[in-house]
Amino acid sequence: MEAMRSRQAGVMQRFSDRQAAPAAKKGSTAVMAGFLTFTKEKPINRVVEVDISDIRPNPHQPRSEFDIADIQSLADSILQNGILQPLTVRRGENRYELIAGERRLRAAKLAGLRAVPCIILDISSRNSAIMALVENIQRQDLSFFDEASAIEKLITYYGMTQEDAAAKLGKAQSTIANKLRLLRLTADEREVIMKYNLTERHARALLRLAAPAERLAVLERVVKQNLNVEKTEAAVEEVIGKKKVQNSYKKRSKVFQNVRIFVNTITKAVETMQAVGIAAESQKIQHEDYIEYRVKIPTAASRR
Repeated sequence: MEAMRSRQAGVMQRFSDRQAAPAAKKGSTAVMAGFLTFTKEKPINRVVEVDISDIRPNPHQPRSEFDIADIQSLADSILQNGILQPLTVRRGENRYELIAGERRLRAAKLAGLRAVPCIILDISSRNSAIMALVENIQRQDLSFFDEASAIEKLITYYGMTQEDAAAKLGKAQSTIANKLRLLRLTADEREVIMKYNLTERHARALLRLAAPAERLAVLERVVKQNLNVEKTEAAVEEVIGKKKVQNSYKKRSKVFQNVRIFVNTITKAVETMQAVGIAAESQKIQHEDYIEYRVKIPTAASRR
């Protein structure tokens, strides 16, 4: 316990030493602050120490899961080296709201720190949310489903177009469109994909199938047989091929139903003529690839 308190004291001392340096050297935070081109909203030019209990998580945090082992590793690093990059927060009504640094905040709590270094930005709630989403989307360890959900939120909740989101994130619009397509998969499908560490390309291959039941069936096969992307695409193609055959049978079945209607109509017409005394005759001849139907109706002269 004494060793833990000693390490925590060392962490805060290292933070105090860094606090004396000009805030302008905090390059990554300065870049993020200017990334969204805020109007009359500039960072306070100093790093301050903020009690962890005074910081509430960002309600717009797009990350749905955090790796416990990763947080523990970061906590161990913080105890040894301190927090190398300050968290970014904004002032709320009674507390500070976290903008960027959720992993660092969690790790600091796990490490037993009471306060953390922060840069305070004077920005609106809307811009805070956008900044948090952009910061997280640009992280390499964000899952592709969380990334897609964050992009969708930028577009729907904050009124951006796909072009706007692509410009903010430095991505091609086609990339944004492909990310958003992933959200067509159901919650069950996403859970299976993430549980078995399948890739984004696996997920995109499944999108060729419109029915969730078909996608889940292919997913079950992918998991059981440990299929790579190429074999998954082949499995999807196989399902599509079977559907084409089934649809072909359905079309032929409709044709056969129509043929029966025509034949029944002719038969009924012949029977009607026979009922009124006309000696009409019909003959159905079944060929291999067609049906021949012959109807013989006597003329008026032959009926005299």
